[in-house]
Amino acid sequence: MGIIKEFKEFAMRGSVIDLAVGVIIGAAFGKIVTSLVNDIIMPPIGKLLGGVDFADLFYNLDPDIVLADGSAVRTLAQAQQAGAAVIAYGQFINNVIDFLIVAFCIFLLVKGINMLKRKEHDKPAPEKATRECPHCLSEISAKASRCPHCTSELAPAQAGL
Repeated sequence: MGIIKEFKEFAMRGSVIDLAVGVIIGAAFGKIVTSLVNDIIMPPIGKLLGGVDFADLFYNLDPDIVLADGSAVRTLAQAQQAGAAVIAYGQFINNVIDFLIVAFCIFLLVKGINMLKRKEHDKPAPEKATRECPHCLSEISAKASRCPHCTSELAPAQAGL
């Protein structure tokens, strides 16, 4: 029974929940990027290059394997159906483009977060409400003209102290 309680405590931590949400959103974002590459970016590029479908580009490592009707393997689907070993470099190209788009989006996200952090960091520090007595080194009000601990008279507080 102790392990269930321990697991429940682990799973309910804020960072674990945040991580789970991030993974789910990341997977959904990956699907969107894959669709963007496969359905929007690559078809026009393929059209410009003479009607090439990048997802179907492959190199057949088993040229001796033919289809059931005796014809040569012409598409990736036919090669996979016939059991031929292939190098599917067209799918690799699509995956590289997917990766580059996701990496660029993450770069923009991190750049935006860093810009927000920099703005937060550049804000002037709030004025301190206390200062140190130069005689007894006690912490006193920044507006005090006399130390309540050693009763020394103090010079007016200067900005930045």
